[in-house]
Amino acid sequence: MKRLTILLCVMALGMAGCAWFSPKGERSAQELAADGVDAFERGKYRDALESFQKLKDWYPFSKFAILADLKIADSHYHLEEYLDAVFAYEEFENLHPRNEAVPYVVYQMGLCYFEQIDSLDRDQGNTRKALDNFTRLRQRFPDSEYAAQAEEHINECLRQLAGHELYVGRFYFKQKRYKAAQARLQRVINDFPDLGFNEEAREMLRRCEEELAKAAAD
Repeated sequence: MKRLTILLCVMALGMAGCAWFSPKGERSAQELAADGVDAFERGKYRDALESFQKLKDWYPFSKFAILADLKIADSHYHLEEYLDAVFAYEEFENLHPRNEAVPYVVYQMGLCYFEQIDSLDRDQGNTRKALDNFTRLRQRFPDSEYAAQAEEHINECLRQLAGHELYVGRFYFKQKRYKAAQARLQRVINDFPDLGFNEEAREMLRRCEEELAKAAAD
């Protein structure tokens, strides 16, 4: 990411002949870009967001606008405003589908959802969305450095989903809802093999079958 940031900053700050001055004496596009980059590098993400948003609003056709698009998303991410970050990253990808930053953008969208993953007893919608983005990154940009980084997160998402299914299976078993438990436990075995959950899932399946057999015999 550091190389990408440096490249974008060079593009934004080193463009001779692209002054884009305001006729009313406001800060120029180049000055706002410099302010935003400086604030971002110092961890002042709210100030960075303000500068980049002004740049977009005042100079929508500036050659600095693409930098603003990306850094607005990054600022929201660092502020843990994940929904706003996802929206901004999606907007960047839609506006600049061929930009070399797109693999990074897809990776960041995955991270936005990954950071919101909840405990095993809660809905795993964010886990699935994170997995979808990391998988999409791996499929579309297999040679990207971000695809390699996404691989570890993919495994963590799969383990989270497997753990959730096992948790729900245990819950149904305790409630004596053995058929419902069977469905969840079978999903662990079929959908998430080789993640370390199969042994327990198979044992619980065996116990479910025993209980169902007892009920049928009564």
